[in-house]
Amino acid sequence: MARKTINEYSSGQIEAIRAAGRLVSRVLDEISKMIRPGVATAELDWRARQLIEEGGGKPAFPEVRNYPTVLCASINEQVVHGIPSKRVLKEGDIITADCGLSIGGYYADKALTFPVGPISPEATT
Repeated sequence: MARKTINEYSSGQIEAIRAAGRLVSRVLDEISKMIRPGVATAELDWRARQLIEEGGGKPAFPEVRNYPTVLCASINEQVVHGIPSKRVLKEGDIITADCGLSIGGYYADKALTFPVGPISPEATT
């Protein structure tokens, strides 16, 4: 039977974990304000990188097999881990933005799904 390890963290480590969580939430909150028809997913990625760096964080996704961007941006039928590009959002699209970052070696990752303008009732189920 495998033994489970319970890690104890110092107050400084806990604060770094909290800071990472707060920053990833702030990044996605700011990104959500940009989501509208006519915006390219690359613009969202650029802003996310800027916010992470301003917040004292380090983008996590480029550390994973050289992923080329800071965000994953999946539109409509894309399952996960779409790469931001020049693709422009259209009214009625649904976009999932996934952001990962680290502060002091502690990681936080969060993904949220947003409508682009009004969406059909079918898209909400």
